[in-house]
Amino acid sequence: MASDIWQNWAGTQRASPRQWATPRNTRELAALVVEAATRGWHVKPVGAGHSFTGAAVTDGVLVSLDNFSGIESITPTDDGALVTVLAGTRLRALNEALWQRGYAMTNLGDIDAQSLAGALGTGTHGTGAAFGGLATQIHGLEIVTADGAIVTASADQNPELFEAARIGLGAIGIITKVTLACSPRFTLRAIEKPDTLSHILDTLDDECRTVDHFEFYWFPHTDRVLTKRNTRLPGDTPLKPVSAIRTFVEDEFMSNTLFEGVNRIATLAPAAIPTINQISSRLLGAREFTDRSYRVFASPRRVKFKEMEYAVPVEHVKGLLHEINQWLERTRTNVAFPVEVRFAAADDLWLSTANGRDTAYVAVHQYHRRSETEYFAAVEAMAKAVDGRPHWGKMHNRTVDDLRPTYAKLDNFIAVRDKYDADRVFDNDYLRQVLGA
Repeated sequence: MASDIWQNWAGTQRASPRQWATPRNTRELAALVVEAATRGWHVKPVGAGHSFTGAAVTDGVLVSLDNFSGIESITPTDDGALVTVLAGTRLRALNEALWQRGYAMTNLGDIDAQSLAGALGTGTHGTGAAFGGLATQIHGLEIVTADGAIVTASADQNPELFEAARIGLGAIGIITKVTLACSPRFTLRAIEKPDTLSHILDTLDDECRTVDHFEFYWFPHTDRVLTKRNTRLPGDTPLKPVSAIRTFVEDEFMSNTLFEGVNRIATLAPAAIPTINQISSRLLGAREFTDRSYRVFASPRRVKFKEMEYAVPVEHVKGLLHEINQWLERTRTNVAFPVEVRFAAADDLWLSTANGRDTAYVAVHQYHRRSETEYFAAVEAMAKAVDGRPHWGKMHNRTVDDLRPTYAKLDNFIAVRDKYDADRVFDNDYLRQVLGA
C-alpha cells in the first residue's frame, strides 16, 4: 500500500507512507514501533486528519488508532468522574457515550470529528474565560515510547513525561489511553444573535466575565458579528433543541450548502466579497435553545477551508482585530470567511497556548480554493508582535527559535523528548520546524 496517498481534511497536507498500520492492541503497536525503529523508519499516528499542519505526515509508518476506541473504565469522584478512554475514540462517539453514563467533557471545541489523542496532542480548546483547553482535563496517560515500552504517566508517576505528553505534538510517543476528569453531564442554554463589532468590543470584559462560554464571529469588511452565549445548566434541565426544520435550514443549508456556494462565487468574483459579507451577516437571525452540552458546543463544518489561529493575551485582542481590519482596508484584500474569536483561562501546561495567561483566540480562515498566503502572513506578524502563540494544529510559519521566547518550558519539553525519543522515531518535518532537529 506504499503508493497510497494520505491527505488531511483540508487538503493542506499529503503523505506517501511506506506502510499503513492499524494495530489491534497496545502490544501490536509497541512491536510495530520497535520494528520500524530497527529499520530506521519514522512512525506517526493519525486520527481524523483535522490538523491543518503536517503533524501526522510521515514517509515511514502511518499508524491508525481506529481500533483503540471506547471507554475502558469510569471512577466516580466528588465532582464528576475519572474516565479512561482509548485514544483513537472520536470525540463525537465519546460525547454520546459519556452522556449515557451521566457525564460530559467539561469543555469542547466547535467540531467533534477529531480523535481524542489528536485533539489533545495539538492543544484543542473551546471557549469560556473560566475554562481551560481540553488537555487541562487530562489526569493520566498510557504511552508507547520509541523503545516499545508501554508507560503510564500522571502527576505522581513519571511526572515529567506527563507534563510533556499532555500536549505532546506526537513527539514523545503514541498515546494509547487517556484518563480524563469529566464533569457531571450538563446542558447549555444557547443564545445566538447578531450584533456589531464595535458594541461587542466595548462590552467584551463584561461578556467574558458573566457568560460561561462566549464567542463571536466577525464578518470582515463590515461592523457585523454573530455572537454565541452558552450558559451551563443542570443535566436534567428540560431540553428545547432547535427544531429539525430550522436545523436543516440554518445549520445545513445556510451554514454549509449556501455558504459553499457563496464562497465559490467569491472565488470567481473577489470584488463582490464586501457586499456578500454585508448581505450574509444580515441574513443571520437570533435564536435561543437548550440542548445537551456537546450538541451545543460542536457544529457541522462541511465547507472546506484553511485556518490559522493565534492565542494572544486577552488584553490585546481588541487591538489585534483593529489592526486586521485596517490591513484589509489598506490592502483591499477581500475575505469571505468570518474571523472567529474565543477565550480561555490561563493554565500551566508546558506547550499550552494559554500557558501563564488569560487568552483570546483569533482564528482567520480562507476558502480552500483561494490563496491564504498574504492574509495569514500579515495576521501572523500582527499576532507575533503582541506575543501571540500559534495553534499547534493550524497553519503557521513559526520555528523553534522564535517560539522559545514565548514558551518558558519549551526546553524542558525538548529535554523530555531527548530522553524518550533520542533517535527521533516519531520525528517529521513539522516537528523539526517547531522543536528543532
